[in-house]
Amino acid sequence: MVITSGQDKQLLKNLYNAFDPFRPLPPGDPNYVDCREVRGDGDILEDLGRRILLSEQKTCQLYSGHRGAGKSTELLKLKQALESEKIYVVYFAADEEDIESEDAQYTDILLACTRHILEELKNSANPNLLLNWLKGRWENIKDLAQTEMSFEGMSVEGQISQFAKLTANLRAEPTLRHKIRKKVDPYTVTLIEVLNQFLKDAKKQLPNGCIDLAVIVDNLDRIAPIITDDNQKTNHEEIFIDRSEQLKALDCHLIYTVPISLVYSRRGTDVRDIYSDTQVLPMIMVRTPDGEIYQPGLDKIKEIIAKRINQFTTYLDINAEIFDSPETFNQLCLMSGGHLRNLLLLTQDAIARTAQLPISKRAVRRAITEARNTYRQTVEHSQWGLLAEVFHSKRLANEKECRSLLFNRCLLEYRYLDEEGEIERWCDVHPLIKGIAEFKELVAKNKS
Repeated sequence: MVITSGQDKQLLKNLYNAFDPFRPLPPGDPNYVDCREVRGDGDILEDLGRRILLSEQKTCQLYSGHRGAGKSTELLKLKQALESEKIYVVYFAADEEDIESEDAQYTDILLACTRHILEELKNSANPNLLLNWLKGRWENIKDLAQTEMSFEGMSVEGQISQFAKLTANLRAEPTLRHKIRKKVDPYTVTLIEVLNQFLKDAKKQLPNGCIDLAVIVDNLDRIAPIITDDNQKTNHEEIFIDRSEQLKALDCHLIYTVPISLVYSRRGTDVRDIYSDTQVLPMIMVRTPDGEIYQPGLDKIKEIIAKRINQFTTYLDINAEIFDSPETFNQLCLMSGGHLRNLLLLTQDAIARTAQLPISKRAVRRAITEARNTYRQTVEHSQWGLLAEVFHSKRLANEKECRSLLFNRCLLEYRYLDEEGEIERWCDVHPLIKGIAEFKELVAKNKS
């Protein structure tokens, strides 16, 4: 079917925005695709939610996976499911307003949790204990909140807004960030005490008739790894292991997202001992470990794209009128590596390079080339050999460089169920990297 240029322009605009790679899908969104069967059969409702519903004690669980894998979408689905079971959920994305991912510490997380709990539950309990804690620190830190306002005579809402300014500066102002931590750190124990008293009171009269409380802190998996001392300890270890008692201390159910590199670090067993098993959201498997196309996974990737397209047009053939050929469509899907954000980014970039449908092979190739250049710049000289090793072995070595490649999504994790119903885990090099000359030369050299 031929469409007018005006129609084509509007359709392209609609399609471009439909593939926004940074917007998690809200619960019930028609674009959602259930990918459990091509992700090793993991189910967030079962793996995380059921433990909250069954436990008579507070729980603290970790959720991990590559950035952009779809964790936020799954967590929002979990939030809705818990709320249907009368669990009140305080959910927030930590890096949007409170935490700077390139420089984060435990204190930042505690203050962010305090702020969001206080804002959401201020009508369910008396906030004075918490606000009095802040008032007691105010003369020392009000300059760090960049305000001259006094707490005295201020309304509860006004006092909470001042607290929000303080946490906002943790994210926005590097120089203030360290000063705030220095002045708050000695008082974190007392902050937890008054916060828990607030939580105890709040749980007696939660909104919407809820009978229990859960806090979900998203996007902590984006905290960049930083070596903090001569023993090669990372900030991930300091936050999630050294400060685990404080992270677990809040009197409610807790879910924290964590960097996938921590799960496979030298302290992986410590993480398991402290929090039990970390639930990991793997990639959608589009190829087998032998490199063959895995059709169920490829079909899921195609379904993700088709659903977003079908919002605006159902009469155009996706293999001929949206893309210029099935081969072009397949190439786009396979080059994503089953990584959802990469898939959306590649599709959006290809659309941006399209003046008139269909999306051409050339537009897809250009999108792939640009993405590949980004990965080429990400890989350090010493890391090409490790990538080649993982390509051949499909296993991740417990080395700092490998964890860095995992964090940067140069290495991707996949899972599937074997014939015995056991979960098999394997890793592979991102397909975009496989086309880089440095990598191809090294693989060819190893074969000879």
